[in-house]
Amino acid sequence: MTATKISLETGRDWLIRLVTNETFIYVVKRILQALFTLLLASALSFFIIKLSPGDYVDTLRQNPKISPERIEEIRRQFGLDKSWGEQYFLWLWRIFTKGDFGTSFVYQRSVASLLWERIPATLLLAIASLIVTWAIAIPLGIIAAVKQNRATDRILQVFSYAGQGFPSFITALFLLIFAQFTSPLFPVGSMTSIDHADLSWFGKILDVGWHMILPTIALSITSFAGLQRITRGELLDVLRQDYIQTARAKGLPENRVIYVHALRNAINPLITLLGFELASLLGGAFIAEQFFNWPGLGRLTLQAVIAKDQYLVMASLVMSAVLLNVGNLLADLLLKVADPRIRLDS
Repeated sequence: MTATKISLETGRDWLIRLVTNETFIYVVKRILQALFTLLLASALSFFIIKLSPGDYVDTLRQNPKISPERIEEIRRQFGLDKSWGEQYFLWLWRIFTKGDFGTSFVYQRSVASLLWERIPATLLLAIASLIVTWAIAIPLGIIAAVKQNRATDRILQVFSYAGQGFPSFITALFLLIFAQFTSPLFPVGSMTSIDHADLSWFGKILDVGWHMILPTIALSITSFAGLQRITRGELLDVLRQDYIQTARAKGLPENRVIYVHALRNAINPLITLLGFELASLLGGAFIAEQFFNWPGLGRLTLQAVIAKDQYLVMASLVMSAVLLNVGNLLADLLLKVADPRIRLDS
């Protein structure tokens, strides 16, 4: 009895510490803010779709084999005969009560099942691009800052300006031309080979990774160029600070001054950019997925927009907003880990 009482008191104390913890309170606040943001994003997406001319049924009228009676039946089936407000609130009600995002007009399938099929492919491409971007841009930004105004710095600045000056679709187009000249070295189209099912588990990983090379490069170049310039600028600002000069005067090795003292203080703005970086990569994935036939969320959304598949469009845009909020929340928490002096409640 005493042991049970002690266990209950320990559990209660742990729960009290959890709910009064600064990080827990901050995460709860951000989740509530995110829910309100998602509500506004869904409403805005719905009314923008409705304000655009035509709907899915209008595309069916171009087919002479479909009778007007059948078209009206389809309109009633998907609830398109109701007012805009009724359509939107019925869609929200289905989400809250059943977790149902509606049925895709084009695929005649649950929108949720379509999203769950495509989101992993988009996240795989975005995360791979994020890793490649940070693994290359930050070291080059450090080199450019350390070699300020020297030949190395000038060459890297030329590359960064060129990378930012090229739109994503131009980069993707050049990579497609490159793939054509080097065929079959770099595969394009889908994310697996024809014989993917017959490969071993390791062979399947290599197969997907090989198909990811060109889309990842296309998605990374613009982000890499901007991140390199920001890293250079932030590190130069820190290297001018008095405490850095003091560290050098004490005779500390230059590598320790740069990588321990300077970079640790220059990294905070870069972590802040992480959430926005993830959002921009998801936006850029629309182009990369379309050019390289990558079966991701961006390509699915573009096809849905063209076909006026309103429930699929709305759910895709809401899912993109969810990923944006998750990215920003992770960036804030990483910032707290990197610099314990930061208070989340401020």
